[in-house]
Amino acid sequence: MPEINTTSDNTGLREECGVFGIYDFDGNDTASTIYYGLFALQHRGQESCGIAVSDTEGPKGIVDSHKGMGLCSEVFNDEELSKLHGNIGVGHVRYSTAGQSTIANAQPLVLNYVKGTLAMAHNGNLINANELRDELSLNGAIFQTTIDSETIAYFIARERLNSKTVEEAVGRAMSKLKGSYSLVIMSPRKLIGVRDPQGFRPLCIGKRDNAYIITSETCALDTIGAEFVRDVLPGEIVTITPEEGIISDKSHCIEKEKEGRCVFEYIYFARPDSMVDGLSVYKSRIKAGRYLAMDSPVEADMVVGVPESGNVAALGYSLESGIPYGNAFIKNGYVGRTFIKPKQSSRESSVQIKLNVLKELVRGKRIIMIDDSIVRGTTSDRIVGMLKDAGAAEVHVRIASPPFLHPCYFGTDIPVREQLIAHNRTVDEICSIIGADSLAYLSINRLSQMASGLPICHGCFSGEYPMAPPEGDIRGEYDK
Repeated sequence: MPEINTTSDNTGLREECGVFGIYDFDGNDTASTIYYGLFALQHRGQESCGIAVSDTEGPKGIVDSHKGMGLCSEVFNDEELSKLHGNIGVGHVRYSTAGQSTIANAQPLVLNYVKGTLAMAHNGNLINANELRDELSLNGAIFQTTIDSETIAYFIARERLNSKTVEEAVGRAMSKLKGSYSLVIMSPRKLIGVRDPQGFRPLCIGKRDNAYIITSETCALDTIGAEFVRDVLPGEIVTITPEEGIISDKSHCIEKEKEGRCVFEYIYFARPDSMVDGLSVYKSRIKAGRYLAMDSPVEADMVVGVPESGNVAALGYSLESGIPYGNAFIKNGYVGRTFIKPKQSSRESSVQIKLNVLKELVRGKRIIMIDDSIVRGTTSDRIVGMLKDAGAAEVHVRIASPPFLHPCYFGTDIPVREQLIAHNRTVDEICSIIGADSLAYLSINRLSQMASGLPICHGCFSGEYPMAPPEGDIRGEYDK
């Protein structure tokens, strides 16, 4: 059996961040609402989190903030939240990628500069971060972090010196930025949302009573009892003030065909109860499962999903094929971040800590196992083995995405090609490696149908990106 390179500290995919901002025009404190919004976005980042708030009726430039390493429930408690006073604020949950995992890199970033204060939360990844960072450094900038989010904040602050408004400074900074960025920015009297022209990462607007919210996913709006207003358009800057409500600047929007939403938001990243650009994530995953059943049928007794990301696609496969759907896996919901381990031995044991198989359900049965993706293959190997150890007669694996063949430069922690199991291997070879009786992937031609025709980025599968990627792999040089 061929050896798989498993030197990285995680077998699965990681997406970088979730952002949340709120401006309560009635003057109520917002920290607890931001906390619950971040809690709903916890799936987008489990490494660090933070909240920054300010009182728009108080002295300008006063920002209360708290951030730390870990889950929201580990970083915040009633005492910490009670110290954060302000009716405008931003919050952030984060994963790191190849760079440093330190408190210095936790967000939101809070900058004090000649024009006042700026607090910013960022989801995404710049492909020209190195170039921009060097430009700033040569002009005397001193960086406190290794994240490209700080580069964005510096450019906004610099452009603000020659701009009438902070949103004008944001627009000027956008002309320098290449890559993916969904931003929520708090100035002393404004809340601003920004989405890159390709629309790689989601961003939406909500409203609750007399407060406006800007956040990564609609599930965060549902959690706090807010109504969905609309998505922030790719390339749009929205500014929220009590006097004018939502002000829109669409001067940075591009032609629809040049947009490129990350298709993995629909496959894996976003919560299934979210809507992204008007499209139900749940329905997209149902479609993926149905397409797998149409294109890669197999005789079996039961369809099961690998929790949680494979469950909805498994239901879609069952609905299309008529094969009964079952819950073969029991997931331990209290494991937390045990999958982030430095050693392969720890990582493999964590699979069994997180999942257990209902032996009486699978014993003697032909099982179709649905998962969202295969990255390095080590986790799939373990889960297939668990089903067979539990007595499954056959295990047929169906994957609700195409094979990963290329790196991502826009905010998804996909390993280098050599660590991808699909690199230089056939589907039959991968099937043998993971120990399955058969294996099939979602056809790349189905992705557009799954996303209902929305312009998408599928560069990690096809090598075709909505903008030219950097000449070298810059992902490991700076943390995102």
